[in-house]
Amino acid sequence: MKKKDLLKLDIASKCIHVGGHPDKETGAIMPPIYQTSTYVQESPGKHQGYEYSRSHNPTRTRLEECLAGLENAKHALVTASGLSCEMLIMHALPVGSTILCSDDVYGGTYRLFTTVFNHIHNYIFIDTTDISNVENAIKEHSVALLWLESPTNPLLKISDIQKISKIAKKNKVKTVVDNTFMSPYFQNPLDLGADIVLHSMTKYINGHSDVVGGALMLNDKKFYEKLWTLQNSTGPSQSPFDSWLVLRGVKTLAIRMEAHQKNAMKVAKWLESHPKVERVIYPGLKSHPQHKLAKKQMHGFGGMITFFLKGDIKKCKKFLSSVSMFALAESLGGVESLIEHPAIMTHASVPKKTREAIGLTDNLIRLSVGIENYNDLISDLDKAFSKI
Repeated sequence: MKKKDLLKLDIASKCIHVGGHPDKETGAIMPPIYQTSTYVQESPGKHQGYEYSRSHNPTRTRLEECLAGLENAKHALVTASGLSCEMLIMHALPVGSTILCSDDVYGGTYRLFTTVFNHIHNYIFIDTTDISNVENAIKEHSVALLWLESPTNPLLKISDIQKISKIAKKNKVKTVVDNTFMSPYFQNPLDLGADIVLHSMTKYINGHSDVVGGALMLNDKKFYEKLWTLQNSTGPSQSPFDSWLVLRGVKTLAIRMEAHQKNAMKVAKWLESHPKVERVIYPGLKSHPQHKLAKKQMHGFGGMITFFLKGDIKKCKKFLSSVSMFALAESLGGVESLIEHPAIMTHASVPKKTREAIGLTDNLIRLSVGIENYNDLISDLDKAFSKI
């Protein structure tokens, strides 16, 4: 099929076919891993589009084509990690820029902004679920960039991407949306007006807990070229083998996301009725504060659940040490179920006072619900509850 026809396909088909054309030389159905550092040139400067694998690589090119198609973008850039994507964006902004950021973000993002780029840019953390907070901050400050997570990590707060992007555009502010929790299957921020979409490919896009990688998708050619120049100059490019692994992983994105969602809904409803649970946060539950917005701007509710245990940190540690099918580990989005304690693990770099101010308390537990049988997952959690 021609590329323009491929891009008209349903996302489940795009996952398999965009960037997945058979190898021209051999007809191999799976793309080859171009495990090479450099490329022979016919004469100085005359080559076939590839000079050096830090700059470009055919396997990586295929992955970028696929990801751009999934987010309905003209351009995609893949990197060695999600944080390296964030680094490139920060380097692309003029020194002294002011960035508005969701107050509940991944701990690594908070750490990068407040300890690495804090002497280069100015960061203001606000609750972006309240549109008036965004409007007032833009009026009060000369803002260059608005950084959203929706849903946030780990409180799963949902911001109105369409409304916020409209306000940002009116004030000539770029909007970045970290779409890691939803994946392109359940949410497409560019379609809602955002300028840049970011993914930690380590999570749902790859889906098998065996690759670390990041991706940026956007339509602005000039800004894309700036990001690519920075990547080429600083070096955080993804390897050919990791690119190939993600290409393999993304083929099953559609069926995996449906399975994650199905299981998460079952687990969330079960947790909501458990006497040892204080509160459950899951966008698919009617009790979620932004449930109606989730239904409007997302195509599904994902596989992430946050809940608050009735008890102190001692009980949380006992509970977390008592699961067996849920693996006690950082990260998320793999086919296997994971469980973690944000205050001690993924968000330990966020000061305790700041965590508690946004509601990230010591009795908060985060689940990444995998694609196992949901009855087995519920049974595992039930056994852990019985230990406390």
